[in-house]
Amino acid sequence: MKRNRQFLIVIAVSGVLLSCVPARQYQNLEARANENHEKYEKLKDANRLLTESNTELEGRLEVLEDKYKQADEEYQESSERLLKSKEQLKRCEENQENLLGQLAKQQKGSARETKALLDQIHKTQDDLNLREDELVRLEQDMKRRMKKLEALQDEIGQRDKRLRELERALSRKDEAVMALKSKVMKALTGFDNKGLSISNRNGKVYVSMDEKLLFKSGSYTVDVRGAQALNQLAEVLSQNKDINIVIEGHTDNVPYKGSGALKDNWDLSVKRATSIVRILSLNKGIDPQRMTVAGRSKYLPIGTNATAEGRSKNRRTEIILTPKLDELFKILGQS
Repeated sequence: MKRNRQFLIVIAVSGVLLSCVPARQYQNLEARANENHEKYEKLKDANRLLTESNTELEGRLEVLEDKYKQADEEYQESSERLLKSKEQLKRCEENQENLLGQLAKQQKGSARETKALLDQIHKTQDDLNLREDELVRLEQDMKRRMKKLEALQDEIGQRDKRLRELERALSRKDEAVMALKSKVMKALTGFDNKGLSISNRNGKVYVSMDEKLLFKSGSYTVDVRGAQALNQLAEVLSQNKDINIVIEGHTDNVPYKGSGALKDNWDLSVKRATSIVRILSLNKGIDPQRMTVAGRSKYLPIGTNATAEGRSKNRRTEIILTPKLDELFKILGQS
């Protein structure tokens, strides 16, 4: 919400700044700024969704594996019960055969003994029927458990497949970020220790340029040396068309005291970011739709504003490069 409020303030200030600009050109710039801001927010949401989806997939896989383990234990228990029932059934059949043999031997015996043997045979037969019924139930239960195990195995296999696809996509994204960082560092080698630094954080490449490399104090006109660095960077960006570009202007907390159209640090940070976009746009290999401009004023410092050194660090422009996430969005959609 805070960033949206800041963005609206920037838009409002930009409206004041551009009051001298023809209405049609102002409307075009305002529409492009809104569109670029939406793309920027979507990319941040995509990065967050990517991390959440990866954690959720791993959690689901762990739950499925626990279910599979439990089902497998139940299956083993049913197998043991089935084996015991078969053994008991075999013993019952043997007892019945023995009793029938005894009955044949004692057919000439008393009626009482014959009746006792018949009763015992009936009892054994009843027990045999019960064992057979239990055996049928156990076999049916084993079939159901086997189907459940197979379904769990299929689900685990599908989850594992999507997880591996997501991991491969993340790996390719990280490799693309490292390759991009290497290309940018190579292109800007001559500017090492001259107010320029390159780093990668959260799957993005950050090209940070100090104020002294690009602008005079209080100005938003890019110096010749800064324009040279931007042109070299533009060559790399023109050859990597699957990279989205965000340019952020930052200031310290010292109030802006210049004259003219600029009123405060909000205006200054936006105008500086816009000046850099215009230079990058001169390279025809860079689609303007890939670029987003933002002015952050004094609100994202990287050093303390209590010292001159800290304020110098805060007066900077950051060019944030992010690989497109189309492949990752596709995998997340399948999940």
